[in-house]
Amino acid sequence: MITELSAQNFKSWQDTGKLQLAPLTGLFGANNSGKTSILQVLLLLKQTAEHPSPDWNEPLYFGSEGSLVNLGNFNTVINRHNPTFTLGISVSWKLPEHRNIGDYSTNSLSFSTTIIKNVEQSELRDFHYTTVDGYNFWVSWTSQENPITPKGYIVKPRGYMTSPVNISVDPFRCYGVVNRAGLWEPFLQLQEAFENRFSRIHYLGPRRDDPRHDYTWGESHPKDIGQYGEKMISALLSSRVKFRSTDEQIMKWLQRLELIDSYTLNPTSNTDQYYEFLVKQYKGGTEVGLTDVGFGVSQILPVLILCYYADEGSILVLEQPEAHLHPKAQSELADVLIDVVKNRNIQIILESHSEHLLLRLMRRIAEEKISMNDTALYFCHINNGTSEIERLNMDEYGNIRNWPQDFFGDSTGELIKKTKAEMQRRKVIG
Repeated sequence: MITELSAQNFKSWQDTGKLQLAPLTGLFGANNSGKTSILQVLLLLKQTAEHPSPDWNEPLYFGSEGSLVNLGNFNTVINRHNPTFTLGISVSWKLPEHRNIGDYSTNSLSFSTTIIKNVEQSELRDFHYTTVDGYNFWVSWTSQENPITPKGYIVKPRGYMTSPVNISVDPFRCYGVVNRAGLWEPFLQLQEAFENRFSRIHYLGPRRDDPRHDYTWGESHPKDIGQYGEKMISALLSSRVKFRSTDEQIMKWLQRLELIDSYTLNPTSNTDQYYEFLVKQYKGGTEVGLTDVGFGVSQILPVLILCYYADEGSILVLEQPEAHLHPKAQSELADVLIDVVKNRNIQIILESHSEHLLLRLMRRIAEEKISMNDTALYFCHINNGTSEIERLNMDEYGNIRNWPQDFFGDSTGELIKKTKAEMQRRKVIG
């Protein structure tokens, strides 16, 4: 689980501060307030760790067409497009189990990196790993040249050895080194832990694929369902083959959200390659294709399938999971998220505009269905072109003590203005 995240000079953020993340973390706020940018920090690190080209030598992979996020380049990402600013990212996470890093045993790691701009591309200034048990490992640039340490990147470990030593290295992206010869096992463990953590992040964007008349499955077993939900049927069929079918959970929640009564997923040819997704909108109703029911069904299906298909220990990053759902279904969606967090050992980090989802979370905290310590809810807003964030101070009864002004609009103000307009009209008529 990721426990802390921060970024400096990333897009509209000068400094997010240290954001404490919980098993269920929600980002709320107006459009263009910086919510999505916080999610993009995690996706940027994920696609950097998973970039297939081994000789790609920039510290961060800002993306291209088809990437999880396509952020352009350093100039488009850096705050106020000021190339003299330094981009900073820090993240901390818990390990699945205690690991030995050298002589130290730890169950959590922290990582930070700073990136600058040189003449043509971004350039690593340094990165740093640390454990709660005292092991620290730096890779940083030095311009001081001497017979022992030439100008360039050097390793500066502290804690593992009795005294610091400097070893010249070539950095690998923003989190590792290329020339590993002469480096000790602890550093390799840190680098692998970074890659393992970010490989377990699965992202679903705000706009999912439109429903289709039929779907193909080549008997593959995808890691997730794709950022548009394009692999959701493959995942559903794969779960049946793996003897951990997700159908029962999906059906239960679709009924509870009052979207459909049931569905069937059947092959349309002898090859078992083409499938049709048929639904009954009510008990005893006629089966129709997914394209013939409300758009909300096809948009929530990827959310439900990902929640119950992803491996335990995964981190789900969700943008607007409530999109195209009616208010009651948005409320029920909060119960889906609570169930997944509590019973599947999965962390969910989402951004949302849904008042109904938030109110249900508040209610469930009051009912002790989920602890306030298992949630972290934030409100983002813009102040003079800079994003700012405030954690919602929630007590054990689900009350938000620092409810932001006009959080979900000014409903009281609208009612007052409506009443004034009515009085004015009646006065004219009278």
